[in-house]
Amino acid sequence: MDNNAYKDFITRFRVLIDKQPELITATLFRSKSSEEDIKIISEITNAEFSVSLKAYGKGPLQLSTDKRFRMFPRLEREGDEIEGKDRIRQILSSPAFAEFRTINVLPLIYNEKEKICNILVFDYERAEQEIYRISKIVPNNRRIHPVYRFYNKKGEYICEVRYGGATSNALQRGLWSHTENGINYFNSLTNGWIDYSHNKILVQLFAHALVCSTQGHSLALDQIKSDIIRLKQQQGKRT
Repeated sequence: MDNNAYKDFITRFRVLIDKQPELITATLFRSKSSEEDIKIISEITNAEFSVSLKAYGKGPLQLSTDKRFRMFPRLEREGDEIEGKDRIRQILSSPAFAEFRTINVLPLIYNEKEKICNILVFDYERAEQEIYRISKIVPNNRRIHPVYRFYNKKGEYICEVRYGGATSNALQRGLWSHTENGINYFNSLTNGWIDYSHNKILVQLFAHALVCSTQGHSLALDQIKSDIIRLKQQQGKRT
C-alpha cells in the first residue's frame, strides 16, 4: 500500500475543508454506529488505497485492532517498564507492530450533546519518533484488562496497546489513543471543532420524506440536484 498516497489525500482533503467548510457541515449531521472501509482512487496519480472511517465520541479512539494478538505479547516480553529510544525503535520495527505505520484511519470525533465534531488524524510518524517510555498499567476497579501506555520524554501520553487475550473482544484490544489526553499527536483537518447543530433540518427532511408522496419526492429531488449544481459551480470559481 502506498502510504504517501494517503498523506497526499489528507493534505488535499484539508484544503477542500478550508475552501468549502459548508460541504462538511452539510454532510456531518449525526454520528454513525458502524465502521466502514472505503477505497479511494486518486484521479491525479491513479494510486489506490483503503481508508477506515470511524465515528467516536470525544475520548478513547481505537486506531487499529490486533486481530492476530501480537502487539501485547511482544510488549510483555520486554517487561512492565520499557524505556530508551533504541529499545523502543526495535519493538516498533518488529512484525508485531508492522501495521503501526500503514493504517489509514479517518476518525470523525463528535460531541453529541454540544453538537460539535472534529476530524482528527493521528500522527503515526511523530508518535513513533517521540515514544520514549512504555509502562504497563495493571487492572483496577475501572479496568478489567492491563494496558501498555506510551509516553514521550516529557512523560506526556501518546497512545496505548490494550490487552488482547481470549477473554477480550475486538473493542478491548489493539492500538488506542485518546483525543483529549493525546491531542498533541492529532492533526485536525477541520481546524478545530465545527458546529453541526443547524443540520437538524436534514433530519427533518428525512422525516418528511417518509410520509411524502412519490410526486413530492420527485419535486424535492429536483431541488436537491439544482443545489448540487450550484455547489459545484461555486467550487469551480474557488479553484
